[in-house]
Amino acid sequence: MLLRSRRPRVSRILFAATLAAFVLSPCLAILAPAVAGECSDDIANLSKKRQEIIDDLNRLAMNSPNHQLDPAVSCPKLRELAEAETQLVAYLQKNKDWCMVPDEAITNITMSLGRSKMVAGRACQIAEQIKKNQEAGGLEGGAQKLPSGPL
Repeated sequence: MLLRSRRPRVSRILFAATLAAFVLSPCLAILAPAVAGECSDDIANLSKKRQEIIDDLNRLAMNSPNHQLDPAVSCPKLRELAEAETQLVAYLQKNKDWCMVPDEAITNITMSLGRSKMVAGRACQIAEQIKKNQEAGGLEGGAQKLPSGPL
């Protein structure tokens, strides 16, 4: 008699679980694209911001006489790029599971962030040196002034 009373409960539980899964599956199908859409929009906006900064830096380089970035002009943009990448990395790490972000994507953007910070640091350091040299009366790039007058 004891076995008989357990069977109907188990059957009812299985039936209820099956029914719930059947009823909820359309809801989950609706929810999944909403989550994916939200993640896609957020990541796209952060990536767009990053790409706009990269495009600005490329324009600066192309408009320079030797197609190289001027450290004084590019320093703020490079810092802005590093900040945009920091925001993107933070979002990806925070929402990794929710947005189903692959580890490789986070690794790649983190490496890019490291390079951006390094380049920004160097450019800003060079820009500061150039500024100090100009204030001290030297020429751009740290070259010394040649003596003037008769030799």
